[in-house]
Amino acid sequence: MSIEEAIIENLRALPLEKQQEVLDFVEFLKAKRLPKVAPRSIKGLCADLSVHITEEDIAKARREMWGNFPRGNV
Repeated sequence: MSIEEAIIENLRALPLEKQQEVLDFVEFLKAKRLPKVAPRSIKGLCADLSVHITEEDIAKARREMWGNFPRGNV
């Protein structure tokens, strides 16, 4: 008997909820085999949008956002 046949035979003997757990586990194992894709930076994600944000734009937004924020005694 092959591994595949043994798996199918044992799978058929399980109740449906356990079969679902086996399916979830198999999908998890498959996902682990997929190559890892490096996350893209925000700049990379927005590259095709023709949005050009400078360091000064970011600094200005920070000043506007946090300018009136009360400062504690640190």
